[in-house]
Formats: sequence, structure tokens, C-alpha cells
Amino acid sequence: MLQKYTGNLLRDLQLTFPLLLDPDNRLAKQFRMVFKLPEPLQKVYQGFGIDLERFNGNDHWELPLPGRFVIDRDGTVINADLHPDHTRRPEPEETLEILKKL
Repeated sequence: MLQKYTGNLLRDLQLTFPLLLDPDNRLAKQFRMVFKLPEPLQKVYQGFGIDLERFNGNDHWELPLPGRFVIDRDGTVINADLHPDHTRRPEPEETLEILKKL
């Protein structure tokens, strides 16, 4: 299911770089970046029509922490920004400034 949504995202946003697919949050779990939605929040998601079970292809009700990683061509992590509050996201300008320095 992830590939379907990722393909749409790449096309719709005309992205020219690869996106990481992480089925079942396997990689995110290795970095302890996954949280399980509590049952009351699951109901809120369902009330908004967000079918996380269908989207993720499992019934775990887990999400990765939102974040940004900038990795250079050698595989070195140049910058990482994670926050448990999904409303706190890095500003695009910050990302562009980091990328300009690569």
C-alpha cells in the first residue's frame, strides 16, 4: 500500500529524489522512533476517516515520529530533526540552507 501512496506523492509533488519506504516501521523501530496511538486517539483518527490499518497494511496503530534527516551522498547523517509533537516541523528554509552547504 505504501508504494501506491508514495508513487502518487512523487508524481503530484514532482519530486526528483528518492523517498524511504519503511513498511511496518521496521527502520523507525530500530531507532526507537515509533509510537502506538492510544485507543482514544485511534477513535479520533477513525472519526476523521483516517484508516491507518488500511494505509499501513496492519492493525498495529503505530506511527513514526515526524522528522527530517539530511544524508549526504556518502551516507553520513548531516542533520536530524525529530519531535514527538507532529505540529512542530522543520521550516523548509532550514532544510534548504542545510542542503546548500552540502
